[in-house]
Amino acid sequence: MNVTINAVNFEMAERLEQFIEKKMNRFERHLQPSDKVEIRMSVVKPQSNENKEVKIRIAGLFAEKTADSFEEGIDACLSALEPQLERRKNI
Repeated sequence: MNVTINAVNFEMAERLEQFIEKKMNRFERHLQPSDKVEIRMSVVKPQSNENKEVKIRIAGLFAEKTADSFEEGIDACLSALEPQLERRKNI
């Protein structure tokens, strides 16, 4: 699995990278070694609470969420993608 992470309009902390790595390890069973994972995180509307946007593209599937934190956004995206990956695996 090849993971690409893009941070737009902010500096990504080491803690966030470790969080992403831990979450992506959970998805290894759904993916082939050649599958590409693209994670794009950005800060939008800095004056509002829900200003963290996360977009995840895994093996042709896509999820996009906006949340209070990047961790919440990543969890929400992966929760949306997991059933799609299960269906794809069972086909």
